Amino acid sequence: MTTVLAVAPLGETLGRGALAILGYAMLGVILLIIGFYALDLAIPGKLSAIIRAERNPNATLLTSSGMAAVGLIVAASVWSSGGALHEGLLATAVFGLVGIAVQTVAMLLFDLVAGISVRALVKEADLQPGTRLLAATHVAIGLITAVAVI
Repeated sequence: MTTVLAVAPLGETLGRGALAILGYAMLGVILLIIGFYALDLAIPGKLSAIIRAERNPNATLLTSSGMAAVGLIVAASVWSSGGALHEGLLATAVFGLVGIAVQTVAMLLFDLVAGISVRALVKEADLQPGTRLLAATHVAIGLITAVAVI
């Protein structure tokens, strides 16, 4: 007796895969936007104007590192989803939001504990050492959260 494996047609498989990519990509963009606005709340002034008009390197580096950290968390959530789309999207949303919250709290804690004020940093025209430290902290928190997801 021969057994025939039921294989989904290629078009169906590609369609599901494309929808999964679209879902994760859209969620990733939404989380990046939320992360941007969380940073905007922690930084005095309108963050987009500070970056675009003032060309402030401190605000730019803090925002870039925050976005990279969110990207790490989203990528780890996608990796760990194991093909379970609905559960993977939910986990990505939850872990992404937790990572954003932890980054924001870490910035405020550094202000209190280490005396590194984000508000003061973004008023400086030149790139400051404290900005580099906070940027590295963002990426480290993103990496820690990403590995915890996996």
